[in-house]
Parts: sequence; structure tokens; C-alpha cells
Amino acid sequence: MKSSGANKPRAGAVRKARKGPQVGSGGQGRQALEGRKPTPKAEDRPYHPAGKAKAAKERFVAAGGAAPKRSPSTGAPQRPQQRQQKPKSTDETEVVTGRNSVLEALRAKIPVTALYIATRIEYDDRVKEIMQLATKRGLPILEVMRPELDRLGGFDSVHQGVALKVPPYDYAHPGDLLDKVLSRGQVPLLVALDGITDPRNLGAIIRSVAAFGGQGVIVPQRRSVGLTAAAWKTSAGAAARIPVAIAPNLTQTLKLFKERGLFVLGLDGGGDTSLPELTWAKEPLVVVVGSEGKGLSRLVTETCDAVISIPITASTESLNAGIAASVTLYEIAKQRARK
Repeated sequence: MKSSGANKPRAGAVRKARKGPQVGSGGQGRQALEGRKPTPKAEDRPYHPAGKAKAAKERFVAAGGAAPKRSPSTGAPQRPQQRQQKPKSTDETEVVTGRNSVLEALRAKIPVTALYIATRIEYDDRVKEIMQLATKRGLPILEVMRPELDRLGGFDSVHQGVALKVPPYDYAHPGDLLDKVLSRGQVPLLVALDGITDPRNLGAIIRSVAAFGGQGVIVPQRRSVGLTAAAWKTSAGAAARIPVAIAPNLTQTLKLFKERGLFVLGLDGGGDTSLPELTWAKEPLVVVVGSEGKGLSRLVTETCDAVISIPITASTESLNAGIAASVTLYEIAKQRARK
């Protein structure tokens, strides 16, 4: 009986013995039996938002910035307390950021120390004009990485790839400011701030003054914000056209304005007259804006010729100081435009 050949090896299927040591699996089988390793922390995963924030902070610190302090109890980053800014001249330079603010500052030909441009910046018409004006004035143009711009303007600033380093703001004197307005034959419309400490409010008020035909802003020397980089940014360049003056004593400055024929109009939520009933819009005016919380101080209120309020719904407690000033200036401009 012939064999079926089932037990015979197939031709070409003979396994040849290998010489030398055999290569193992490298322990992969043992690792599979042990299971997966612990999940990395969120800040250690580069694709996680916490990991991206950690990487951004490390880049900022490497560029020369200071790492934010963390709370000893929760470990969360602590926000730095806002220091009360005083509008006094110092030896430190200011940094103006943002394309509109930088462009307006260059157009106004304010003193500039240097222009910073981010590498690989996306050029638009504003950036092109910024480069042209800076080149025409012979300003130093420095191309830097974006972390360096973050450090210059502050870690949370929106610089849009451009920044200007400028000397401290040259504040005007209130009397000189009024003299210039009168010498041009204009009806004075000035805004004085009483207790405004937020630079964004100052920037917004400067922008409204420029939009509605005002000629200047007066800030007190004490307990008031100065023209900082944040105020420059919020003003969208209007700070280059509207002068800001310092009043050593706001009450005395208002009294001097009254002696020179100006009508002092206080803006407060508890005013005696409603804004639509305003009848002095065409007169030489100084509008005094108080802080959102405390309003006008007692001495300033007593100095005002009239105190007006903006009618709002009962569900709204108060308006932001910048918005209240804008609404008031709009009403004055509208009445002045009437014949």
C-alpha cells in the first residue's frame, strides 16, 4: 500500500535552523501583561489646552517675562493687584501696541524711541504705512519674535505684531489747554475725570472726546489713572490727537475755569437734571465724569454749576464711566449741531 504523502514535508517549506542567538521581543509581551502606564498630567500633554498654556508661559519666561505667582491654597495663578497709576512723569518709557494706536502715534509725530515688528507679520495697509512713516522718520526698526512683543506689551496684550517704545507722555497744563482752544476760536468742550483709575475708561473717554468734537481731557494729579499703554490702546490712536492735562487740584482748576466763563457740568447717577433736558450744550463746557462706584466727590459736586444724570432702566444699576461720557458728549454734539 502506497503512502499518501501527508507526513512528507512540502518542497520549499523546510525551515532552516538559524545560527547564532535568537532575537527576543524586547519585553513587549511583559509590558502588555503589566498594563498601560499612568495617564500623564494635563499640563504635560502638548496637545491639551493646559499643556499649550504651560508651553506659552515657558516661552514668555524664556523671553524675559516673569512667571505668574500661584496661590498657596489652590495652586491657581494669582492675578497681580492693580496698582493705582499716577499721571506723573518718570524716566521709564511707555509701550504703545496695536496697529491703529501705533499708526496714529506715528501720524501725530509723537516722540518715538523704536518700532518693533514681529517676524513673519501679515502685512496690511496699516502695517505698510507704519513701515513707511518709520522709515521716513529714520526710526530704529527692530524685528523680534512674538514672545518678545508679549514681554514688551504685557503677557495678555493684543499687540497685533507691532509696538512702539515712546518716552513718558508730556501732559499739558489745564490753563494752557484752555488758551489753545480759545485761540482757535472754538467753543470749549473739555472733559475732567474725578476718581477714574481704570486706564481703559480713560482711553474710551479720549476716543469719545475726539469723536464728538471735544478738545481735551483733564485728569487730577492724585487718585487718577495716567496715559498708560492700556489707555493708548483703548483710545485707538485718539490719544495722539486729544491732549491730556494734569490738574494739581481738580476743584481749584474747575473754579478757575468758571472764572473764565466755562460752565461746569457734573455727570452723576443722582443728578438733579436729566440729560435730555440739557439746555447749556452750546455754552463753553467742562463735563466732569465721576467713577462708576463712588461717583463725583463732595467738593467737586459742590463746585459744579449743574449735575445731570442719564435716564436708564431700573434693572440697570449704573453705566460704565466711559459709556456715560460717550452718551453725554453725543447729546451735546447733537444739540450744538442744531441751528
